Amino acid sequence: MKIMDSALLADLSAQAKGNPRLRKNLNLHDSYDEPSQRLLNAMEPNSYIRPHRHLRDPKPESFIGLRGKMVLLIFNDAGEVEKVVPFGPGEDVAGVDLPPGIWHTVVCLEEGSVFFETKPGPFNPLYMKDMAPWAPEEGCSEALDYLHELRGLIFVQNGQPWENLAPVESPCFMA
Repeated sequence: MKIMDSALLADLSAQAKGNPRLRKNLNLHDSYDEPSQRLLNAMEPNSYIRPHRHLRDPKPESFIGLRGKMVLLIFNDAGEVEKVVPFGPGEDVAGVDLPPGIWHTVVCLEEGSVFFETKPGPFNPLYMKDMAPWAPEEGCSEALDYLHELRGLIFVQNGQPWENLAPVESPCFMA
């Protein structure tokens, strides 16, 4: 049995803050061969996850916000944002069940954010994600501008003033 208490979430968040990518996951499953892949994802506001979909190994995935504030962005094939879904504690949406083949990313809006993710296994790292060709790669200088643009869309769509954004300071993201 694995207990997911506030101390574990705080420790995982501290690890995310110290990681160049500003995120850290903790696998709750023991093997990639298990039929259910379960993990905790800790993210910080300046972390960039390149939009992607799971089409080569089409499996649904679910996210449930445990701490902080995150937003799921859904894109069309041209890279336009079709849906903005804030989720987590204090939001109307606690989590999302996402079908396979949908372009998406998660953007973190609050320090110390953690979400639970689950998807069917087994997990094959060769077919992990199909990266969006219209979005910059993690680690390149354009990623910072793109993340800033996405965060701006989130706040405009949710009617919140731009000033509420946490500053995007990192000049580059590590791959």
